[in-house]
Amino acid sequence: MVKQEQGLSAALNAKVIGSGTEPMILAHGFGVDQSIWDKITPFLAQHYKIIVFDWPFSGSVKDPNLYDPVKYSSYDAFANDLITLLDGNCIKSSVFMGHSMSGMIGCIASTKRPDLFKKLILIGTSPRYINTDDYEGGFSSSGIEEIISNMETDYFSWASNFASLVVDSKDPLSVEKLQKCLSSMRPEVALPLAKTVFYSDEREILDKVMTPCTIIQTTSDIVVPNSVAHYMQEKIKGKSTVEMIETNGHFPQLTAHQQLVQVLGGVLGF
Repeated sequence: MVKQEQGLSAALNAKVIGSGTEPMILAHGFGVDQSIWDKITPFLAQHYKIIVFDWPFSGSVKDPNLYDPVKYSSYDAFANDLITLLDGNCIKSSVFMGHSMSGMIGCIASTKRPDLFKKLILIGTSPRYINTDDYEGGFSSSGIEEIISNMETDYFSWASNFASLVVDSKDPLSVEKLQKCLSSMRPEVALPLAKTVFYSDEREILDKVMTPCTIIQTTSDIVVPNSVAHYMQEKIKGKSTVEMIETNGHFPQLTAHQQLVQVLGGVLGF
C-alpha cells in the first residue's frame, strides 16, 4: 500500500510548497493542471504547507494509461485517489480547496474520511449541471448534449471556444492559458471526462458533508449559476458560508486572484 501511495503521488506530479505546518491541498478542475493555482500559491505558502498535484486526465501527466474512463466514470474514484494521496503524504488533517469538479470530489472524500479534512473551500462548485423541475443547474439537457456533440466533432475548436466563454474576456492571457491547458488534454480523455462531469448528480452527498465549508462564487459564472452556491449552502450539513467575488467567469484564481486571496485571508484568518 505504501508503494502504491508513493507511486500515485509521483504519477500525479504532487509537490509540496511553503514552510507552514498546516497542510492545504489545492485540487484543480476539468481540463487544467496544478499551474492554475500559480498566482495564489505564493500568498498561501506563507501560511500553509501547500500540496498541489495533477489529476490523471491532465495533459501534464506523463503516463497516458493513468486515466481509465471506466474507473473514472464517477467522482468516487477521484475521491479515493485524493484519500490515497493524503495518506501517502502523511496528512492527518487539512484545509482542502477544490475548484469546480474537485469541490464535489472533496465533499465525497470528506464523507469517506472526515478525519482528513478540517475545512473545505469550494470554488465554482456544482453538484449537478442540468436543470430539473425544482433545481437550476444552469444547463438544459439539450445544452449539455450540444457541448458533448461539439467536443466529438472538433475537440480543439471546442476547447478554444469554451475557454473564451468561461474565462473573463478582459483577461486574454488567462483565456489563452485555459486554451493551452484544454488543448494539451487528449480528446479521448476529455470526452469521457466531460460526460462524467456534465452528467453528474451528487446532490444527495451534500447532506452527508459534516466538514465546515466555504463556498466561493463569482458574481457571473456561465458554468455555475449563483443559485447553486446557495443551494449547496442550504443542503450541506456542516457549517457553510457563501463568499461572492465581484468578477466574471469560472476561474477567479486566474482572473481575480487578489480578490480570491483577500477572501481566503478573511475566511482562514491570515
